[in-house]
Amino acid sequence: MHDMQLSERQVEIAELVREHGFLTVEKLAGHFGLTTQTIRRDLNAVCDHNLARRRHGGIESSTRSENIAYESRQILARRAKQAIGREVARQVVSGSSLAFSIGTTPQVVAEALLKHDNLRVFTNNLNIAMLCCSNLTFEVNIAGGRLRNTDRDILGKGMESFLSSYMVDIGIYGVAGVAEDGTLLDFYEEEVRARNLIRENSRETFLVLDHTKFERVAHVRGGNVGEATKVFCNARPPQNILNILAG
Repeated sequence: MHDMQLSERQVEIAELVREHGFLTVEKLAGHFGLTTQTIRRDLNAVCDHNLARRRHGGIESSTRSENIAYESRQILARRAKQAIGREVARQVVSGSSLAFSIGTTPQVVAEALLKHDNLRVFTNNLNIAMLCCSNLTFEVNIAGGRLRNTDRDILGKGMESFLSSYMVDIGIYGVAGVAEDGTLLDFYEEEVRARNLIRENSRETFLVLDHTKFERVAHVRGGNVGEATKVFCNARPPQNILNILAG
């Protein structure tokens, strides 16, 4: 975990780099109306959070094959995730039972639901469980088993038994990426297994993702975007995805 939080400008730089792939120091300095020295300090902070990497003359998007750290993912697309959370919150009534997958977008959705009353929450993610405990009217249930240090989620047989034991009103899950044919992609088999169990044991399913997931590459396949009851995104998905959802 990083000692220093990124400033709003540094978060914007991380978002711009993720959108464009590579940006020069001079271009960023012109964009923000700042000196190149100030921008270089910002770039160092962004790279220290593993959100990008330095390249001669500028900064480029990371091309790593594994997922970036949970704390770093919480920084990215924060406003987009909050917009998704607000929309989900409008469609969940107090007293509902909800299953949450791991992920920063489901966590922001859980945050948006804290003004509801008497929700029954089932999750294999400690971040979401602790967040939901702050509402004293919520009943929070969490899986038992091995806790993965990085994402603070519980995996293995305990997770599978737990998620298979309940039928909930709404399952809320995120995803690392979406392929052109609508296939959902993640980085680990157990993440896919947890998501599938939530989908199989929920009366309705809400897939929550920001628009960058349609460009994201991950290597473990599991499920399809069209299997969700509703898909919540901060921007219009690509036409091929809309065609799948319409079908």
